[in-house]
Amino acid sequence: MVLDPLIKVAALVGGVGGAKLAYGLSKILSPDQLTLIGNVGDDLDLYGLHISPDLDTVMYTLADRANPVTGWGLDGDTWAMFDMLRCYGEDPWFRLGDRDLATHLLRTQWLAQGMTLTAVTERLTLGLGMRHPLRPVTDDRLATMVETEEYGPLGFQEYFVRHQWKPTVRRVWFEGAERARPTPEVATALREARILIVCPSNPVLSIAPILAVPGVRELIENRKGTCVAVSPFIGGQAVKGPAAKLMGEMGLDISVHGLIRTYDGLLDGLIIDYTDRDQLQAGESIRVRVTQTLMQTADDKIRLARECLEWVGSW
Repeated sequence: MVLDPLIKVAALVGGVGGAKLAYGLSKILSPDQLTLIGNVGDDLDLYGLHISPDLDTVMYTLADRANPVTGWGLDGDTWAMFDMLRCYGEDPWFRLGDRDLATHLLRTQWLAQGMTLTAVTERLTLGLGMRHPLRPVTDDRLATMVETEEYGPLGFQEYFVRHQWKPTVRRVWFEGAERARPTPEVATALREARILIVCPSNPVLSIAPILAVPGVRELIENRKGTCVAVSPFIGGQAVKGPAAKLMGEMGLDISVHGLIRTYDGLLDGLIIDYTDRDQLQAGESIRVRVTQTLMQTADDKIRLARECLEWVGSW
């Protein structure tokens, strides 16, 4: 499929699942056509370093450098620094690979020199040979916070990594959202997009932080084009990570209809897996496409991206 080069596409992306579809889209669309809008709610400061896990996962994936087993981190990375921290009596619960560390060192240095996160991300992606623009949704501080039954409030990475997303979640909120603003690059991408794709990312932990930035939801609601999402669920469960567990604990419905309600009127269409077709209800408010959504190989990622674009293009 060759999409009209004048048609702009924007994708909301975070996490491993979202990065997979973003990879497929990048193999079909030119850098002038596709803009990826990334989550920064899971950023953290650790050992004096500013770490942006969701941005890095997308960046490494599209640069063909991601660890193929985990989906995050760098392929072939080593852990000598991690082991040395243990020698000093540290309990390094957040794993930083030796080569991955270079990314965080430079990001931290460039931010300290006054560069925006947008400018830093662009410099890093260009260094890795990634041609498609990856835009942090905001250059302002935004932190995903999780209220847990066992430990009270936790920063996202403490919940997700340190406690292996085992605690029971009662509430999720986004600290700093009320003061954050979308970057000019993100605002332009959303205004110009004729196709907006919500990648199969965690709806609460990866997509909601993007939508929580004031102005983003309004830009999507006032869009000129079409907005479709790819469900992160297969057989009523998340392929990876805590999406289904967390949404269940928060009283959110993880069915097809529930996912439509979670995105609260933003969608024109939803792509779901064959295993969830029995969840379809008569009179759904949006169009639904049923296909195979599991992405295990590069061909799977490209196929699903192509199906998504062709489906929207046929309307």
